[in-house]
Amino acid sequence: MRTGIATVCLSGTLKEKMQACAIAGFDGIEIFEQDLVTSPLSPEDVRTMAADLGLTLDLYQPFRDFDSVNEDLLPGNLRRAEAKFKLMSRLGMDTMLACTNVATATIDDDDLRAEQLSRLAELAGNYGVKVAYEALAWGKYVNDYEHAHRLVKAVDHPNLGTCLDSFHILSRDWDTAPIEGINPAKIFFVQVADAPKLSLDVLSWSRHYRVFPGEGQFELAKFMGHVVRAGYAGPVSLEVFNDVFRQSDVERTAVDAMRSLIWLEEQSAQWLDIHPRVGNSSGTPAVSGAAVRRRYPMELATLPKVAEPAGFNFAEVRAGDAAGLEKVLGQLGFEFNGRHRTKAVQLWTMGHARVIINEEPASGASGPLSVAPTIAALGFDVDSPLLASARAQQLKAPAVPRKSQANEEVFQGFAAPDSTEIFLCQGNPDGTAAWTSEFGDEQATHQFPVALGASGGGSGSPTTGAVIDHVNLAQPWQHFDEAVLFYTSALALQPQPYAEVPSPTGLVRSQVMLTEDRAVRLVLNLAPLLQQDGGQQDSRYGGSSRLRRTYQEHIAFAVADLVATAKECRDRGLEFLHIPDNYYEDLDARFALEPDFLATLRELNLLYDRDADGEFLHFYTATVGSVFFEMVERRGAYDGYGAPNAPVRHAVQYDHLHQMKRSR
Repeated sequence: MRTGIATVCLSGTLKEKMQACAIAGFDGIEIFEQDLVTSPLSPEDVRTMAADLGLTLDLYQPFRDFDSVNEDLLPGNLRRAEAKFKLMSRLGMDTMLACTNVATATIDDDDLRAEQLSRLAELAGNYGVKVAYEALAWGKYVNDYEHAHRLVKAVDHPNLGTCLDSFHILSRDWDTAPIEGINPAKIFFVQVADAPKLSLDVLSWSRHYRVFPGEGQFELAKFMGHVVRAGYAGPVSLEVFNDVFRQSDVERTAVDAMRSLIWLEEQSAQWLDIHPRVGNSSGTPAVSGAAVRRRYPMELATLPKVAEPAGFNFAEVRAGDAAGLEKVLGQLGFEFNGRHRTKAVQLWTMGHARVIINEEPASGASGPLSVAPTIAALGFDVDSPLLASARAQQLKAPAVPRKSQANEEVFQGFAAPDSTEIFLCQGNPDGTAAWTSEFGDEQATHQFPVALGASGGGSGSPTTGAVIDHVNLAQPWQHFDEAVLFYTSALALQPQPYAEVPSPTGLVRSQVMLTEDRAVRLVLNLAPLLQQDGGQQDSRYGGSSRLRRTYQEHIAFAVADLVATAKECRDRGLEFLHIPDNYYEDLDARFALEPDFLATLRELNLLYDRDADGEFLHFYTATVGSVFFEMVERRGAYDGYGAPNAPVRHAVQYDHLHQMKRSR
């Protein structure tokens, strides 16, 4: 599949956009007129630069408001068109996008439109230019791709064809199956964009909220499947208007865009495999699978196929000063399993829940940096780490190899969009991990900041069977959609409908990503801008910085008996997040809980939720750096995260952190 992208998708100058597109691996680009008009580069310079970068110039756009006008306006429109055709000759481009009229159209007459489009096509032919006629979703008289194609057929000129744009088609819920009936020679260009489903006028929706494929909710694989079956073999190009993308790092956005097309190519191939044609007019049965795809002019590549992760292997927290983390983990019931024999890292375990404390300084622009505790890495159990790593790298994920010596586990790793390191582990069927043998037994000599109690941490306690239930990661505002696509495409996690949770500083957008069996639950939170700040430089992901956010992240552990666990933690001196009495009064009003049970919840600062499938109990620790911990108990088939309790947690944390600042 030939890949392309419109320059309007990216930030920066035309020169910077072209360089970023080449770095990301695109085959070609669309030149958005404004980018050329505002550039100091001459058309000849752009042509030469594209050739030097290995980019084809596939489409010049947009040419607006040509058709459906009275005779007084038509000569001026033809003069505008001729000027663009001459310009395109200097650029070495042969295809121009002409949009259906939204502004100056005054005559609703298909015969008149066909006659005017015929004159445009004839003029274009004089300059060796093809015109791709596109039905805008908000076109005054023509807003349907089938209507636009009927006009193209009526004109019947070799220099007039149609442009199929997924946004204009899917935003209006037009049926995409008729695409297969279009003569592929008359499909001059295909543009793709995704979008979230919004209750918004289509023009505003289009101008501000388009996203790259895989970051929205459109059925793009189905759209592309019909395009492939039609016989189209030209470029598949991104045209995404998005306020965030045009404020973000140009190279990084281009890489994200390229990843989305790689993902779309694979998804389209899978759609064709799953939805083969049932036969043809001669009664010959259709051939399914990859054999079918090879029959079409457009070849669709696929990635190494991997299963979704089987579970969390570990969570890693980086900390320049580990004392606070050691104290909290010990109070939670984790056992200290010693330090690594060659690295400045510790291992703490509770059942199958493993937490690594990494005391090695982070790398910064000016040398090593000592950071407050923050989630740095996640390990996932996968069937084949090498295969899963190969897939991630084909999806443009930067590798982050971990130093290892002889007889040490070699992890396959890559960086997520927020620079969290993702490591792929070969888990054992019994839930153990071979790499834990690399940690020595220093239980007797390590000086803990708090006594672990007679149980020695988690030993013999109700928390022995703990596992990592979910991990909550804060996302920088400009990379949230990128993160959703990344975890979907690279780790096969399934995005769930997002929610918005109120906090004292604004709404927090929360996006759950999970495996089908819920063995992995990852929650991505887009924090309000007031809770984000710049800081530590981190070049591991696309040369950009990882924001050190004041917004907290956390790791949640599931146990069998939360009440017993909470009592043990209290006895060890754990500082719970203090829940206000008003919460428990409201809880009683909503659920009419047994008085003794309600009193226990209040006494232990436990939160509670219930739905038709089961119950959920949980509590939170105080924050250390930007990290806190949550302990949960799921009863029955409860599948949520205590969403009604989230505003309480946000408010209490906000107040707690501000009290700490005032006391300094």
